[in-house]
Amino acid sequence: MADFFVNKGFRPRRQSNPQLPPGQYETTDFPVLTAGPTPRIALSQWEFRLEGLVEEPVKWSWDEFNKLPMQDFNPDIHCVTKWSKFNTRWRGVSVDTLLEHVRLKPEAQFVTEFSYGGYTTNLPLADLRGGKGFVGLQFEGEPLAPEHGGPARLVVPHLYFWKSAKWVQGLRFTAQDEPGFWERAGYSMRGDPWKEQRYLDDDEDAGTGAIRL
Repeated sequence: MADFFVNKGFRPRRQSNPQLPPGQYETTDFPVLTAGPTPRIALSQWEFRLEGLVEEPVKWSWDEFNKLPMQDFNPDIHCVTKWSKFNTRWRGVSVDTLLEHVRLKPEAQFVTEFSYGGYTTNLPLADLRGGKGFVGLQFEGEPLAPEHGGPARLVVPHLYFWKSAKWVQGLRFTAQDEPGFWERAGYSMRGDPWKEQRYLDDDEDAGTGAIRL
């Protein structure tokens, strides 16, 4: 699977570090990788929604969202294009905090992240709960830049970074694991960097008929 969206001239530098997932190398940069143009969202028009298999959908404006309890997060992040960046500094709202405002239906087991610009990606609900995911509004003490997904990006640091949707607009709860943009192109349905789940064939149950694209 070609990484055609990597900036020209960007090449990995060899690193040896036991904290790195297999096949990764450490960078101190924050490479900008995207599959399309960068959306520019006016804060007056921005909103974040929780929808799908919920008893009652909810949404927040930018001002309302910024009044939610904020936390600082310091995760390592890992891109499928093989770079890893350690001890990044974010500030944002935990998905656990968002879930306090909605009642999920029992069959809600998966999530589709959807973004301004039309991007989607999928993951199990369990990969967002228990402090595993947050909506980042600031990076390294500054408002999150548009090229990195600002004004708000979902961050799921224990999975490859394409699962951390830039320009996130909301979460849709589903009963089935529904493939998003890169998953429909053959990328892994889960994307665990420690298992090198880069592509569909890397998934544990690939070939069993458990996954259909």
